[in-house]
Amino acid sequence: MPHPQNTEKILSQEPALQSILLGEDDLDDEELLTELFSSVDPSFSLTFINNGKRLVDYLGTVTDDRLPCLIVLDYNMPELNGEQILNELKKNSKYDHIPKIIWSTSQGDTYRTRCLKAGASDYIIKPDKVSDLVDTIRYMISLC
Repeated sequence: MPHPQNTEKILSQEPALQSILLGEDDLDDEELLTELFSSVDPSFSLTFINNGKRLVDYLGTVTDDRLPCLIVLDYNMPELNGEQILNELKKNSKYDHIPKIIWSTSQGDTYRTRCLKAGASDYIIKPDKVSDLVDTIRYMISLC
């Protein structure tokens, strides 16, 4: 049986009106995000994928009518990082309308600049406080 971090997880409460795709490889962050997204707005379906290449591959299997309303990417992911994922997604115009957020612990302007140039709608530093994280989630949901 694969480790829980090596599987795709789709967490939803039916019927989900909109879905959010999250590239996150930290199980603790995933659990916290699941809890907080649910507390802010439980109508969203969340899909977590913990590997950059698998995330791109997954999107390639999603029909246009089932594409997520938002893509949130941790910068540091296995196989492809957030910036590399953005560059891959730029190759297909069907993803152009989807807001993409990089969410990272890296505060360097170089990463921010490169990600915004690669197509990120925003670059957010992961908040330390839960209250700030709730505000961040509200902001993310507002992009859908």
